[in-house]
Amino acid sequence: QEHPSVTLFREYLRIKTVHPTPDYYGAAAFLKSAAEKKGLKYQTHECVAGKPVVILTWEGSDPTLPSILLNSHIDVVPVEESKWSTDPFGAHKDENGNIYARGSQDMKCVGIQHLEAVDRLKQAGYKPLRTVHISFVPDEEIGGKDGMEKFVKTSEFAALNVGFALDEGLANPGETCMTYYGERSAWWIVAETTGPTGHGSQLFKDTAVDRLLKFLQKYHDWRQVESARLHEEGNPKGLKLGDVTTVNINMFKAGAFSPDGLSWQTNIIPSSAKAAIDMRIAPTVDLVVFEKELNEWADKHGVKLTILQCMRSNPVTSTDASQSPWWATFQDVCKDQSIKPELAIFPAATDSRFVRAAGIPAIGFSPMNHTPVLLHDHNEYLNERTFLKGIDFFTELVKRLTGLQKHNLDK
Repeated sequence: QEHPSVTLFREYLRIKTVHPTPDYYGAAAFLKSAAEKKGLKYQTHECVAGKPVVILTWEGSDPTLPSILLNSHIDVVPVEESKWSTDPFGAHKDENGNIYARGSQDMKCVGIQHLEAVDRLKQAGYKPLRTVHISFVPDEEIGGKDGMEKFVKTSEFAALNVGFALDEGLANPGETCMTYYGERSAWWIVAETTGPTGHGSQLFKDTAVDRLLKFLQKYHDWRQVESARLHEEGNPKGLKLGDVTTVNINMFKAGAFSPDGLSWQTNIIPSSAKAAIDMRIAPTVDLVVFEKELNEWADKHGVKLTILQCMRSNPVTSTDASQSPWWATFQDVCKDQSIKPELAIFPAATDSRFVRAAGIPAIGFSPMNHTPVLLHDHNEYLNERTFLKGIDFFTELVKRLTGLQKHNLDK
């Protein structure tokens, strides 16, 4: 006899919300059915056609108070089916209770945990003071541009009157639960140069490749410095990946193929060259200064920049319990539930960055300790006991957060 919450979780996992063609409407229909059964208000908004943002609402007794937002994303990353031991969208559960599916960790588990926690409180007769919104958003796995990034700028989001938000974290094989109060700012840049072309035996000045390499050298050097900081012997400063800036040159393109398309045309000096750079900038870096220096360096070497994605502000959420009742409440619930939070800056990117940029404190937390980190990996799974324990945690957390009286952080 499977726990009904686990059954619902497995049903959600079977909906193929996988890129490049996620079934968003299938997921929305599933969530609408769940909302109706649980007595929650259901609404959708499409900032971009075909990409619904689903909001389930449980209204508090004082809806004028800032609300609690429980956010998760609907979409999941692609799979290599040949590398999986089971159907990645079958939600197979083995004899140990491990549920195998794409999205089991990242992050359909958290969305259902939020939903089931609210339902438990409703069934128990609890009456929240503050309103709770459970949001399910599209496109997080491809940058969130048509999802949360646009949604936070709408009148519909403003009407939610959000005071505090929860979003995703990461699994941890150890005892602690990773708890994220900020993120690095993601800057994805394409750098392109041009220069003289001709026979490969010439020695022209300022070729496209020369210009580009000189530009890239600065960021390669920065990468070496940050790598040395992170990997310093003994790690005396206790740095985590999120505490340093990462720079990776992930694409370099120059030159041409031979007319038959089978080999490089090595005797032609290319007239253009381009590179793609993925930078995840630590919150300690002044982004205004960084962007100014980036543009100056590009101008010096004749480089044209195309910014694919960037964040020009990167606030973090306060973890001072004396100043933030939100954080103080989170800490208290962790203590009561025998959960040890481990504070960190999220090393990659989540939708929390858009929420924080809108001036709303947010914490990234997925209660998945004693669990291998398998997001985006083959054979992603989550144990049903860990999943159910997470519902216990969110039930108590939502109860305490929604019961907070008016305080000086309210709008």
